[in-house]
Amino acid sequence: MKLPRSYYNWTSFLGTLIVIIAFLLIVVLFIVSTIFDQGGSYLGLFIYMALPALMIVGLILIPIGMLVNLKKNATEEGYKKRKKPTIDLNDPRHQNAFVIFILSSLVFLFLTSIGSYEAFHYTESVEFCGTLCHKVMDPEYVTYQHSAHANVACVECHVGAGASWYVKSKVSGLYQVYAALFDKYPRPIASPVMDLRPARETCEKCHWPEKFYARKLRVQKNFLTDETNTEWDIVMQMKTGPLYSAMGLEEGSHWHINPDIKIEYIASDNSREAIPWVRYTNLKTGEVILYQDEENQLDDSLVSVLPVRTMDCIDCHNRPSHAYKSPPDYIDNALISGKIPKDIPQIKYIAMDALKDPFTNKDTAMMYIDSVVTSFYQVDYPDYYAVNQEKIALAISGIQESYNLNAFPYMRVNNTAYPDHIGHLETNGCFRCHSDLHTSEQGDVISKDCNLCHTIIAQGVPGEMTSTSVFDTLEFQHPIPLRNDIWKVVFCSECHSNLFQ
Repeated sequence: MKLPRSYYNWTSFLGTLIVIIAFLLIVVLFIVSTIFDQGGSYLGLFIYMALPALMIVGLILIPIGMLVNLKKNATEEGYKKRKKPTIDLNDPRHQNAFVIFILSSLVFLFLTSIGSYEAFHYTESVEFCGTLCHKVMDPEYVTYQHSAHANVACVECHVGAGASWYVKSKVSGLYQVYAALFDKYPRPIASPVMDLRPARETCEKCHWPEKFYARKLRVQKNFLTDETNTEWDIVMQMKTGPLYSAMGLEEGSHWHINPDIKIEYIASDNSREAIPWVRYTNLKTGEVILYQDEENQLDDSLVSVLPVRTMDCIDCHNRPSHAYKSPPDYIDNALISGKIPKDIPQIKYIAMDALKDPFTNKDTAMMYIDSVVTSFYQVDYPDYYAVNQEKIALAISGIQESYNLNAFPYMRVNNTAYPDHIGHLETNGCFRCHSDLHTSEQGDVISKDCNLCHTIIAQGVPGEMTSTSVFDTLEFQHPIPLRNDIWKVVFCSECHSNLFQ
């Protein structure tokens, strides 16, 4: 089959070779990924992005080589009077080139439409978001897989429906790719995400306010750091809504997103850990109440320039899919699940001791945990260690596994890097506003009363617990007696944010 003379040059040959190789690789790798289910995220990157781009480069080289060849041979016979390339379908060589061009264009357009569709879905996949940049996204991907939203795709929350947010996410993704390639990203990644789509456009597609349920019971088990790892249980009635669901959002913690109520606030910095200014607006009556922190009031000049944020789900549920638990929490969970045998004497204490300091990398953490726990039982419990080495090894493995799911030294990520605002134990959480310090000019106070959000139904050591009915409440009893009941006057986080044993 003869082609135009201008095609016969090394540049066009190279372009043709690139197109053929890229096409064959796409076909082979597509078969490998679909039929044999092999390859992972990097294979998709090659099939739908890298190889099609290479194929386009090859296609561009073919006409470039032909044009250069025409110019080079412009003085030869038959080219003297030709100023531009011509197409003569009466010439068999031009006919062949035309047929090849039309057929290859149709095939290319067909494959491009399939490839574009697959590329769109690939870039929207959890695999793409979580595994392509292993070091950067590893903390988010690991915690996501163990969250309540593990079956919800990343883009459902981070992008949502609609073309505008899709385009916006891809544009911002260009910088993220640059940052990952050239190591320009911060450690840890800054949070909260300042341009995150409002929760009412994402979260409320599933969790719509009109269907929030009434109160629920929460049973929590903890272990003390004494020799027997004493269990301490607490049962709370969580006032997420009113006593009866038919009452809607008239009271309870979800009252904050009542459609008839608007809560706005100003934070002192981007972390939103300190909130000195809160404005309540009743959209039905028009009533407006402004609250300011008595100990940290904002000047009117600052109020006029600082951003005012309307409160939504993310202001409390700020770690819905990427929660990093603290050592006391994840060790308690491991003891409850049996990953760490709870009958090993002082295992909670020594686990806290091994985890009290941050590590520079996971290999160091694994070796240090093993060394500290093993040495402790060899020295303090030699007889027990002699006959229970397998059980202690199981405990060490449980501590290490729990650490790996919640701490990521390379990205400097743990529970302190990303505090969870649900509750008020290790961060101020609810107490950022409910502090008894936020007051209005009329004398209204945003109350710190814990019973606004929950009541205690039962508490204590299993078998010796005190309890009451769901219509009543117990006064909180601290598991460890504290001098002068200091827990009544200070925020829990003042001790629990740094005290792990």
